[in-house]
Amino acid sequence: MHGRKAIFNFALATAAAFFCWLLYRNISRYSPAEIVASLGAIPFDHLALSIAFAAVSYGCLTGFDAFGLIYAGKSLNYRKAALTSFVSLSIGHNIGLSALSSGAIRYRFYSRWGLTAEDVTKVVLFSGATVTVGLLSLCGWAMLMSASSAVVVGLERRAAFFIGMALLAVLALYLILCWQIRRPLTVRKWKVNLPSLPLAIVQLLLGTTNFAFICASLQQLLLAYQDVHYWEVSAVYAIANGMAIATHVPGGLGVLEATTQCLLPQAATIGAVIAFRCVYFFLPLPFGVLLLAISERVFRKDASKTNSVGPATPLSFASISRQIVRVAWVFSDRIT
Repeated sequence: MHGRKAIFNFALATAAAFFCWLLYRNISRYSPAEIVASLGAIPFDHLALSIAFAAVSYGCLTGFDAFGLIYAGKSLNYRKAALTSFVSLSIGHNIGLSALSSGAIRYRFYSRWGLTAEDVTKVVLFSGATVTVGLLSLCGWAMLMSASSAVVVGLERRAAFFIGMALLAVLALYLILCWQIRRPLTVRKWKVNLPSLPLAIVQLLLGTTNFAFICASLQQLLLAYQDVHYWEVSAVYAIANGMAIATHVPGGLGVLEATTQCLLPQAATIGAVIAFRCVYFFLPLPFGVLLLAISERVFRKDASKTNSVGPATPLSFASISRQIVRVAWVFSDRIT
């Protein structure tokens, strides 16, 4: 067990190092002045639309938590779910290991409202599944909708068509399983309760819509430099984001840039991708941190006025670490 874990960690570190090297090789072709100039060349209307599309994406992400709570069998005010979702994901996207980092912050919030670590784990699992079906859907439709998408990712049109159909067939199978199987699904030692068919359909719609708006955000920045088709951007982003999730690099740093540079190698692309990172990852971060700090203060005041919640634990690196371990333990217990 320890040997396999060491091999897995080594593989992740190797993949992260490879993408950092690939990013350096791609960016080193441009001087700092060229990168700054490319960022400054983005028109305001493209930047504003990119921010708007990113905001809609974060709105979709609140639905991940809202319906994840339904999957966990818990009833909670949508405003609380939305607050938890935005704070946890705006921070978790930048930390890396998003399931655990955002899961720890989710536990910080939800435990005060009566949820257990197992409940939070169910929300994290539901969100992770929604991300997966959304990526598969986006990539599948990108392969089917545009011949240029196949060219961008280095596939023949026929191969792209069959890949797209296969991905959509996997999603159809998932919906059928959710419709037909109501008992826990056991795969080796894993036991997973599939969502109901209505929840699975919501997963598919939410996940696809979320990534559709993310790609629209990226496309607006790329359009400032070159005429790039929406489905081309979708195919590239689906591949890049899949690699970022697999490597657990914080915020996918270097993975998105390197993949986009390889598949869309025009000179100004790097400026657009850096701007996208600022819009989607860095811009929400201070708002998430601010809301986390405000919520900590409010919770502590409420705890001091009533004994129903109990004494508040000050937010610290140690407390967040303990919560990561707690959620990770429950998560691993459910899938092993």
